[in-house]
Amino acid sequence: MIDLAYQPSMFDVAGPSLGSLTGQVTRHPLSRGAWVDHLPGWVLGSDAILQTLLHEVEWRAERRKMYDDVVDVPRLLHWYGAEDTLPHPLLTEARRRLTAHYVEELGEPFMTAGMCLYRDGRDSVAWHGDTIGRGARFDTMVAIVSFGSPRSLLLRPRGGGDSIRFVLGHGDLVVMGGSCQRTWEHSIPKTARPVGPRVSVQFRPSGVA
Repeated sequence: MIDLAYQPSMFDVAGPSLGSLTGQVTRHPLSRGAWVDHLPGWVLGSDAILQTLLHEVEWRAERRKMYDDVVDVPRLLHWYGAEDTLPHPLLTEARRRLTAHYVEELGEPFMTAGMCLYRDGRDSVAWHGDTIGRGARFDTMVAIVSFGSPRSLLLRPRGGGDSIRFVLGHGDLVVMGGSCQRTWEHSIPKTARPVGPRVSVQFRPSGVA
């Protein structure tokens, strides 16, 4: 069990449920055919799901080679394949709803669910695009649902440029689409502010990572 201090949202008191996507998502066009959809508070009662994710997911630490050293990845991880049972039934329903809403534009269903646990402000993810697999060559989508303490998701054009910011937590949804994974990068920076845990659930089509 992971023992992490967490301050729940005073507005997140209902039982877990999903709001509507139709007519509620705001699209932000970016450059070079990329775009981001944003919907704050899509998951109602998200704090109950956060507790399930914190204490029932088998989180693992990873180490990766960086230059001439091997370093700890500054977050915990878990990956659910298309055939795996997700740790809360609302996540299965969220994946189904996202597929129904985006399938005409995406052309295929969301299949996998990657999860990251940012334990506090020291955990982060560096600038990157999801370009392992088909995302390196073709337009795709990555839908992210956030649970827990809000953290900043930054996006900037690949190669440098001004960044844009979305503050995500407490059941917020962001979907990166079009050429976003190839032509833009995203990151979760460290913060010196005292923040509790945040879990990011990333739904992707098959063959995108």
